[in-house]
Amino acid sequence: MEKIRFNFGEQEETAEFFVLEQTRVGGKDYILVTDSEEGDAEALILKDMSSDGEKEAIYEIVEDDNELEAVSRVFSEMLEDIDLI
Repeated sequence: MEKIRFNFGEQEETAEFFVLEQTRVGGKDYILVTDSEEGDAEALILKDMSSDGEKEAIYEIVEDDNELEAVSRVFSEMLEDIDLI
């Protein structure tokens, strides 16, 4: 499982997450990340907010309920053995 490091804006804080899956819905890229490789872990769906051609991706946590539900369904189908909801 790929592990990526996120930087939080202007702050020097970072966090590392494991990428479970990625997809593209409605022209936007999404990744499903978790804080642990094993056991019950917290998972987040992040949306790539960067423009095409940008050197680094800018991700935002998906908080809109309708968008979250739609993208969760896509990830659930991709990862049949994982319960996202």
